[in-house]
Amino acid sequence: MAENRTESAEGKSCRPRRWQLLKQQLHNLAPVDFARALRDGRGVTLIDVRTPEEYRQAHLPGAINISYLSADLWDQLEMLETEGKYFVYCRTERRALRVCMLMKNGGFEQVFNLNGGLIAWEETFGSLGG
Repeated sequence: MAENRTESAEGKSCRPRRWQLLKQQLHNLAPVDFARALRDGRGVTLIDVRTPEEYRQAHLPGAINISYLSADLWDQLEMLETEGKYFVYCRTERRALRVCMLMKNGGFEQVFNLNGGLIAWEETFGSLGG
């Protein structure tokens, strides 16, 4: 049976990880572009999908917290207008990618992921202030 993937010299798969495939289907903005879009945008909603504890420790100014781990995640997202413009982030971007995909599949048209998450934001700006 022929394999559907390429093997590297070490014998490990070169197949992209599932989250990388998801990411290719989304609008991903580098921290500078994400900050610029937030600054220039009107009627935008910034969503922090980390846990409430992480959110309380620090978050981007103006962000609302809708935890990816919340049992009522979809119920909270459904309360938002699908026509809105949403900027989503978490620490590393993996949870944000999943929420962005969920929103996209749920009919939200303008959903943007912070590429690299808060780690990339802090590497770019040095703090959460932007």
